[in-house]
Amino acid sequence: MTTVSIIGNGNMGTAIGGIVAAGGNTVEYVGRDEGAQVTGDIVILAVPYPSVAAIVEARREQLAGKVVVDITNPLDFATFDSLVVPADSSAAAELAAALPDSRVLKAFNTNFAATLAAKTVGGAQPTTVLVAGDDDLAKQALLDVVRAGGLNAVDAGSLARARELESVGFLQLTLAVQEKVGWNAGVALVA
Repeated sequence: MTTVSIIGNGNMGTAIGGIVAAGGNTVEYVGRDEGAQVTGDIVILAVPYPSVAAIVEARREQLAGKVVVDITNPLDFATFDSLVVPADSSAAAELAAALPDSRVLKAFNTNFAATLAAKTVGGAQPTTVLVAGDDDLAKQALLDVVRAGGLNAVDAGSLARARELESVGFLQLTLAVQEKVGWNAGVALVA
């Protein structure tokens, strides 16, 4: 059994926590500003991109040695018109640089909370979580948790693939905000 700490208890944190619990693993919710210790083997940062830096600063020592999952899409929330990280980087790469003693993964950013909770995209296709990272054991641990919770999970490659995952997440968010797709939509992988 794996213990997963989720920092953030909004729609995404709650949906991810439901997946973790459905797979028989332990979920620990930790508020962004709480002094509570993070005890999970896997720590999911289920917060908006602008909140990540403060969490890293406050919890850097607690996150050392842990698998840390970045779910953010680093978009300009004022305009919803661009990503705010350099074109050759990603929010996950920034996080990995800020947490050199952690094993950073990118996941869940191409999924909406509704598709995670329903376990389907568009009400028909199974939800797939794409996971990118440089540590194969860390990726496998997260893939196992997601699959145990009843979702498809695919190894999307190295952490360098986070940039493309963030671009897909950005596109989905802009389409949903413009009401061109619903919040139950998304990209489905069909074999």
